[in-house]
Amino acid sequence: MQKIIHADCDCFFAAVEMRDNPLLQDKPIAVGGAADKRGVVATCNYHARAFGVRSAMPTAQALKLCPELILCPSRMPVYQSIAQTIREIFLQLTDQVEVVSIDEAYLDVSSVTEFQGSATLMAKWLKQQVLEKTGVTISTGVSVNKFLAKIASDWQKPDGLFVIHPNEVESFILDLNVGKIPGVGFVTEEKLAKKGIVTCAQLQQVSLPQLIEWFGKFGLTLYQRSRGEDYRVVTTERIRKSVSVERTFTDNIRQLDDIESALDMMLPILEQRFQPFGQRKIKSVFLKLRFADFSTTTVEAAQTSNPSLGLQVCLERSLFIPLLHEALRRGQCNIRLLGIGLRLMEPASSAEQLSLF
Repeated sequence: MQKIIHADCDCFFAAVEMRDNPLLQDKPIAVGGAADKRGVVATCNYHARAFGVRSAMPTAQALKLCPELILCPSRMPVYQSIAQTIREIFLQLTDQVEVVSIDEAYLDVSSVTEFQGSATLMAKWLKQQVLEKTGVTISTGVSVNKFLAKIASDWQKPDGLFVIHPNEVESFILDLNVGKIPGVGFVTEEKLAKKGIVTCAQLQQVSLPQLIEWFGKFGLTLYQRSRGEDYRVVTTERIRKSVSVERTFTDNIRQLDDIESALDMMLPILEQRFQPFGQRKIKSVFLKLRFADFSTTTVEAAQTSNPSLGLQVCLERSLFIPLLHEALRRGQCNIRLLGIGLRLMEPASSAEQLSLF
């Protein structure tokens, strides 16, 4: 049985703006284009949503609904950088990650053995890691397929975690409003309502031939979703480019011996994370430090002498010590985060494979 997690950032662009400017925390804000330039709202926070402001709404209309709305210009490079960090966190858990948009992804964790194989514990870990490393909250949904996981992630937003267990699917789906089914827009929902169909329980009473007659190919989707069925698999074209592990210290580390000791403890974790990619060649090794002032530096060294060492590279402490010393020369020995990792060469067979990133 599949274990699927759907992860969705909460009002992502607006969340980043509130993170970077705490004065915006309790005010209605939106990210988008200016009203005098026919701009539209890309996203807004929950304070703005209380006034009826929504994504894709013309900015002029949003300002009429909420005259106190603070409009923030888009900073797409910043959002993309944070999104990449979030994706790398997902990939620490599983390579089966399907990126749907800049702020949304599905993870197939069916084969993940960490966290005692509990997808719920995995979802909790994802939420903690994303908040710690980006300052952004995500809502997660856990269930047996993509459809139910997506429904679950929206169930307790913001900052939610909701699980639909296999034995709960049948009872959960009965009362679900048909408007919650992805692809059911206002027109379809209204058409169904005119036929007396508001819930999935009522939709289940309609035969498949009838639904296909009414909605064409989408009729099959309605038939399956109303029963909690979704046979789509998590798909990804992304090729893993690196494997890494990071540790943020509770108290900053100031002694070189302590930093080296932390490095020693992280090497076995890096080894474990590299194991699924043991056939891949190593392009380079890298080390990252974040200092007390939050400045970050990364030092990297190519493995040109013997890139096919594979897993043995992870066990070579001596490869990272020179990188550590070089990184420390770039700032004061007052460290809040240490990271180590491996850059991987692309498999020969992947030359034509597209990357989502």
